[in-house]
Amino acid sequence: MTLRQKIAAYRENEFKLVDAVQDFLEAIERDKVLNAYLYLSRDEAFRAAQNMDMLRASGSKLPPLAGIVLAVKDNIHIKNQPTTCASRILQSFIAPFSATVIDRLERAGALFIGKTNMDEFAMGSSGAFSAYGPTQNPCNPTKTPGGSSSGSAAAVAARLADAALGSDTGGSVRQPAAFTELVGLKPSYGRVSRYGLVAFASSLDQIGILSHSVEDSAVLLHEMAGYDLRDATCSAVKVPDYVPEMQKSVKNLRIGFVHDHIDMQTAILFKSLHTKISAAGVKIDDIELSFTDDAVAAYYIIASAEASSNLARFDGVRYGYRSDYFTSLDEMYIKTRSDGFGEEVRRRIFLGSYVLSKGYYDMYYRKAQQVRRLIRDELNRAFTEVDVLLMPTVSGPASSLDEKQDPLQMYISDRYTIPASLAGICAINIPYSANSASNPVGIQVLAPAFAEDHLFRVGRFIEECSESKSDAS
Repeated sequence: MTLRQKIAAYRENEFKLVDAVQDFLEAIERDKVLNAYLYLSRDEAFRAAQNMDMLRASGSKLPPLAGIVLAVKDNIHIKNQPTTCASRILQSFIAPFSATVIDRLERAGALFIGKTNMDEFAMGSSGAFSAYGPTQNPCNPTKTPGGSSSGSAAAVAARLADAALGSDTGGSVRQPAAFTELVGLKPSYGRVSRYGLVAFASSLDQIGILSHSVEDSAVLLHEMAGYDLRDATCSAVKVPDYVPEMQKSVKNLRIGFVHDHIDMQTAILFKSLHTKISAAGVKIDDIELSFTDDAVAAYYIIASAEASSNLARFDGVRYGYRSDYFTSLDEMYIKTRSDGFGEEVRRRIFLGSYVLSKGYYDMYYRKAQQVRRLIRDELNRAFTEVDVLLMPTVSGPASSLDEKQDPLQMYISDRYTIPASLAGICAINIPYSANSASNPVGIQVLAPAFAEDHLFRVGRFIEECSESKSDAS
């Protein structure tokens, strides 16, 4: 069922929410080899489910998301529950408050069943950089589920939650969605409050959604989005009702196809999608973008610089892990951070500190910000010619779970997802297959900032094309 169908079924007394929670918990236990969850909020989920069932039994009006069970990436705070960011340095930290998105979704009637595994501090593209072990891909246990929102993707793909929240800094929702055949939404920067999201790179981070359909993402985004006084980067741009917008025809939209270093399987499916969209009478343009290679370099300089600044707070003084073996304050800092942080986090802190250091700031960090502006300008020019862009989400198939990733190759694999993050625009991954015999690939739809309605309209149409439908109704 879609979320709207499940909500309707709950309103018709077709199931009890406490039973739904119990079913999910039993499924999580059966599939614990996936390592999708780091923490299960059993008591809290049952209590919320019982309260909702009692509210329904009383005949009172139900909130809009009553009946929905969600998972949450473990870098988003839920009050009085652990937030570890899959790192040893936060292994004993309990969140003192809830993120804005959690408050809004709870008020809308959703309940949360647990916190999901991830690459440590959201730094990684495989799910393997967790202090608590890698996440497995439910679609192919020998392959990585992608990252850094690996646990959220695995939980949704394995039906261990109705949908999940993740975070997307350079593709951490869209890329795992592509590897697990899910819809993965990165909203525009400022569309969703970041209050309560542990910062990795503050000018790039956005809370996103992993779900089974475009409609599910539209339903959740409507409840999550909107201005938040507690987040200075959150926009006051009006939030539309996305579901009616999603149902509009795509015939009046202009779609741009970006063909750039596409592997053979993706090229074949891209051609199939191009044919189906053309047959529906939609205007198509081929668009060339010149920045994909430069975007990777600029992103990893900017993201690492901001990570090095944000993660300076984890020093063993105020909260989190502290080394027991030191003889001076400096030694405490060094041992705490070297023991508490994993290899990939330390690598990015080193890089970020280097590019921010005297003599290198102008050479690297300032130059990367200038490249970022050029990338944003080029995308804005493209959006004067077309309404949305279609391009691959990933540059190739998922790597083997047992394969040790080369850091440089891991960074390059984000080449298609990074541009939207640098420009602050919205993007979504849609699984697409030409027919029932072909394996789906991730098609990424990009739209201008705060044009999520365009994403949902085109995304819904791609879903219909993937089901071998050719009408643009």
